[in-house]
Amino acid sequence: MPALLGLGFVTDFLDTLGIGSFATTTAAFVQGRMVDDGDIPGTLNVGHAIPTMSEAIIYIILLGGLIDFPTIASMVVAGGLGAWVGSGVVVHWPRQMIQRAMAIALLITAGFMTMRMVADLSLGTGTIGLSGTALVIAVLASVVIGSLTSLGIGNYAPTMALTYMLGMNAKAVFPIMAASAAVILPAAAVRFYRSGRFDRRVALALTLGGLPGVFVAAFLVKELPLDIVKWVVVVVLLYTSVSLWMSSRKPTEYAPA
Repeated sequence: MPALLGLGFVTDFLDTLGIGSFATTTAAFVQGRMVDDGDIPGTLNVGHAIPTMSEAIIYIILLGGLIDFPTIASMVVAGGLGAWVGSGVVVHWPRQMIQRAMAIALLITAGFMTMRMVADLSLGTGTIGLSGTALVIAVLASVVIGSLTSLGIGNYAPTMALTYMLGMNAKAVFPIMAASAAVILPAAAVRFYRSGRFDRRVALALTLGGLPGVFVAAFLVKELPLDIVKWVVVVVLLYTSVSLWMSSRKPTEYAPA
């Protein structure tokens, strides 16, 4: 339990600073064999839901002046809808299919993180809101991003990459990312909770450890030079992706609920 509480603290600490919590937690689960692979998506969504909701409140309060209501409202609703639909499908998938889907999801996440770092996103340039065709694209993409969350791919990296390509100020994206996650995770968590496809003990530890991690990052640390950490995360994600794919090729007697 102390190790799990520490994992919750570290992953939500990094999540609050913009790295995301799903990919890092998934890597820890797989490499440490903490959770059955088939239960990882549900454990992520249930365990990180409350810390992520607290992040949204903090970001909206701290960065309230950089919020464009039509943009954040439409993207948040779209993400929640995608999560509800996507999780309703994933809860019925067999273990091997979830392993392969997570392997691909981690590969995509590594790609988005690499894109963010190579692009060297500026926090002070770009618009704070979207309109017209750009907003339509953002809304449709949010539905897809929300559905992918059910597979264990966090919404932070793809949302940041999407909005940056659409010309948004990267600093204004943080409230959108956090608010979207605050709707996406609980929406998916409800589905996984009802199905029982999650580890209750681990999810509880992530929540209890994650909350102080959020507050320490938001109010005490605020910013850290995380470039090296991000590249380490990318390497770990690639390794974990390969591990999951190889595991999915092994025979299993698991029967989906």
